[in-house]
Amino acid sequence: MSRNTVSKAHKAGTHQKNTAQQAPRPGYGRLLRTPGVRSFLLPGFAARQPFAMLTIGIVLLVQHTTGSYGSAGAVAAVTGVSMALCAPQGGRLADRFGQRAVLVPGVLLHTVSVGALVALALAGAPLWALFAAAVPTGASVPQIGPMVRSRWATVLGDGSGPRASLLPTAAAFESVTDEFTFVIGPVLATALCTGVHPAAGLLAEATLTLVGGLLFAAQRSGLPSPRHPRGAGTPAERRGSALSVPGVKVLVVAFLGIGSVFGGMQVSLTAFAAEMGNPGVNGLLYGIFAAGNMLAGIVCGTLAWKTGPRHRLLYGYVALTLATSALWAVHSVPLLAGLGLLVGLCIAPALITGYTLVESLVPASARTEAFTWLTGAVALGQAAAVTVAGQLADTYGARAGFVVPLAGTALALVVLLALRSRLAAPRAARTVTHGPAQREPVAVGRT
Repeated sequence: MSRNTVSKAHKAGTHQKNTAQQAPRPGYGRLLRTPGVRSFLLPGFAARQPFAMLTIGIVLLVQHTTGSYGSAGAVAAVTGVSMALCAPQGGRLADRFGQRAVLVPGVLLHTVSVGALVALALAGAPLWALFAAAVPTGASVPQIGPMVRSRWATVLGDGSGPRASLLPTAAAFESVTDEFTFVIGPVLATALCTGVHPAAGLLAEATLTLVGGLLFAAQRSGLPSPRHPRGAGTPAERRGSALSVPGVKVLVVAFLGIGSVFGGMQVSLTAFAAEMGNPGVNGLLYGIFAAGNMLAGIVCGTLAWKTGPRHRLLYGYVALTLATSALWAVHSVPLLAGLGLLVGLCIAPALITGYTLVESLVPASARTEAFTWLTGAVALGQAAAVTVAGQLADTYGARAGFVVPLAGTALALVVLLALRSRLAAPRAARTVTHGPAQREPVAVGRT
């Protein structure tokens, strides 16, 4: 090889290295400049706001009409279980037939169901009647978050192309958006229920769901293509449910534990504020907790991680479990606010990493369903935690309810540690393309 050839090769390598070093780092500015994203982000934010108001609105209304946190938690739990069971089916239908085909009838049913629940509660209906209304209320909750995440994956290239590096940033952005709604939602619902009328929080939730959901459904930007008809597509696409992927099952357990934190905090903070003689501080305490989650999410989205997502999930979960371990021992509002902020700071890394892992574990044709399994797991964990924490608060006092987040995260951490190998993408998998028209990765080898 001549000296000129060696010199050219050296220069080419140096140029490639410099180009890699000069490549733009992932960041929110670059993410939001992606063409077409703003048209679905604003309606998506308005449409997901009611999700943060639903549980606390039910708890405050039913507790007012029955005088029992246990009954209030049970009704909220029925709503959460119904949502957890039905949300993945809605996600699967959205993957198959398109988002709008699921959203429009869903928001209409949800609005009617919430109206029925409010009317029954104010009329002093028996608990079984409230349960009956809670079932369609939860089943019809529009899964805006998973749909927005699916649109992000479509806009950013489904894991391939020059924008693929922005997928973790998009996951962080969605976590921040979710938590921003949980900063606003509980405070707004509490203010409406305590300052206007006990039913005002739920009525506002239904109105925002109707208006925001229809506006989001009208946006075409980033809409994923419906799934291939039965029998068509790749073998991965024909497997069926996203839950057939082992890693998704492990993530579901992790998100159940996160849901136990949300549910346990909501009921226990409400009972704690009432015990302290200042029920209005409940919204502030929960807002601080959610603000910690939001702040951590903002930071996570600006970092270029050197640690893989599987390890980040484990580290984040250990920190979350440790943070929840002291909640039950706190006796004052300022201390509880500080510890709640710490717990919130530990949630975001686990949530963001879990959603990021979906990109490498699940084919694009089942991604909305996978996201809804995780969202549904949060709702199911929240529902179970609301029920148990409500009973503990009624029987032993508000601080006993804080044991629920610790138990939920500790059990999930044990499962994560035992099954962490399932969160790794198959080593034999590789991306195969068949021309410019095919953008979707095809898994080849063992799955």
